[in-house]
Amino acid sequence: MKIKVFLSTAELAQAAAGDAATAIREAISERGEARIIAATGASQFEFLDALTKSPGIDWSRVEMFHLDEYVGMSDQAPASFCRYLRERLIDKVELKRYHLLDGTQAPQDVISRVSAEIRRAPIDIAFVGVGENGHLAFNDPPADFDTDEAYIVVNLDEACRRQQLGEGWFPSLEDVPSQAISMTIRQIMKSKQILCIAPDARKAKAVQACFGGAVNPIAPASILQCHPNASVYLDQESAALLRAMAPEVLVSCEKQ
Repeated sequence: MKIKVFLSTAELAQAAAGDAATAIREAISERGEARIIAATGASQFEFLDALTKSPGIDWSRVEMFHLDEYVGMSDQAPASFCRYLRERLIDKVELKRYHLLDGTQAPQDVISRVSAEIRRAPIDIAFVGVGENGHLAFNDPPADFDTDEAYIVVNLDEACRRQQLGEGWFPSLEDVPSQAISMTIRQIMKSKQILCIAPDARKAKAVQACFGGAVNPIAPASILQCHPNASVYLDQESAALLRAMAPEVLVSCEKQ
């Protein structure tokens, strides 16, 4: 795992998008298609905007999978991650091959359908974030590192639900769903390459917990330390506590 720190969120987004675009183009060149996993949330706004503007990607050859969605959530709701991906990725690049998690259908039916598709071939690149509680997808602590399922139904802890409220997706904590369908840790880790985009000061404690210590289910994203081709993209604010704790682990991309 590599950790890269940037002066601003804008520089982080451009660098991560450039690396993502390169990986997608290379997969298409080598195999005729690219299979990707897309993350959602406020931390991904600038990255996805930069990625959709990247030149030379034949999006007709890209197949996308969805990390997570709230159980019971309509894809028309403002907080829907299906809606998020349509607006910020699918519609922008006219993506034709994608597998969204329908929150209004029976969860096990959705899991069976999308699991069969994701297991059809390896994932080339996964885009993920880190939750304020250290979660990876919606795998809150203590995360299940052992299940071989591709997707599971998870119970969302209060810290996770408060993050969704704080980001402005819901009017009150009571409105935040208590369950979601989430891609599992093992399924994410099967990706050939993982890009973890985690800017902002509110992620600093989670970044420190996940990347400044040992791998632990209490810090779910810490599992990325075990991936041979994972990169973590931080800005000054999200890297602040990690830098103070273990500066030697950082691969700095700052301007000198």
